[in-house]
Amino acid sequence: MKRHTPITRALSRNETYLLGILIGLVAVVSLINPRFLTGRNAFQILRSAAFTGILSVGFLAGGLDISFTANATVGQYVMALLLASHPETPILVAILVPVAIGILLGAFNALLIHKLNAPSIIIAISNLNIYYGVLQMLSGGNWIYDFPDWFRRLGRGVLFHLRDENGAAYGPAYITLIWLFVALVTALLLRRTKIGRRLYAMGGNLEAAKRAGLNILGLRIFAYAFLGLCAGVAGLVQALNTQTVAPNALVGREFDVVAAVVLGGADIFGGAGTVGGTLLGVMLITVITNALTILRVPAFWHQVIIGAVVLGSIAVTSVRTMLAKGKERTIDVR
Repeated sequence: MKRHTPITRALSRNETYLLGILIGLVAVVSLINPRFLTGRNAFQILRSAAFTGILSVGFLAGGLDISFTANATVGQYVMALLLASHPETPILVAILVPVAIGILLGAFNALLIHKLNAPSIIIAISNLNIYYGVLQMLSGGNWIYDFPDWFRRLGRGVLFHLRDENGAAYGPAYITLIWLFVALVTALLLRRTKIGRRLYAMGGNLEAAKRAGLNILGLRIFAYAFLGLCAGVAGLVQALNTQTVAPNALVGREFDVVAAVVLGGADIFGGAGTVGGTLLGVMLITVITNALTILRVPAFWHQVIIGAVVLGSIAVTSVRTMLAKGKERTIDVR
């Protein structure tokens, strides 16, 4: 049997292929439009990836709960109402509001799924529509723009300043640091803690996890609450980024998150995937969107192209799996 070296193992990893595609895409677009490969645009890509990035790593660690955009919307809208009516609200309280709402809504979803013994996707879709519909009704569709000065400063703030060829300042945004910190915490949670390994076990084989005596209800609540926490943070980050909050701005963006997770090699039902792969998936989706914008491709083509990329990724993964199984059968025969 052929022995695998560290190099061959690295070359066989999904992350390696994804990184190669990402580098190739950046090179091609940069040749077409030199404005793409600039420091300013690179930091802008990282900034614009924050919302999808936070939700993607939360989705990797959490359950199959696609109501996360509704959770994020409810959390950020309540926070915006609080800041608009009480601008003296302490920063910590304002930050905790969307996070707490996200955790509660996520845990509630987990409890319903467990107690009703219903498919998680059905519960998630139902609650997405309920949360979104109730918010639309109570808000009247009104947008909120009135935020305190500290909120504007935090949204525009950068860790340090650089200068482009025209002397204009740019730099790594605080928003970028937030989402990279969430990714780091998630990676440590999944790889370095007992509960992370149990989440993988539950996602990989629920029945086996039950027979092993794992606390399925507790794990589900933790997984969905963690995704809810990430939804709350993502809603906060998006509000900081746009400096506006609308009750209809986030719902509908679920595909970008699921696409990033699938491209990163994760199983949306759990049990497989890495934060590194998910981050590469997020960056690929964001770079594609940014490149299409710079190249002035009409917006309605963006989702078509991203959908085709995801479909192509699934097809390649399927072929690789079939080839691997074929090799295993050949070895068994020998």
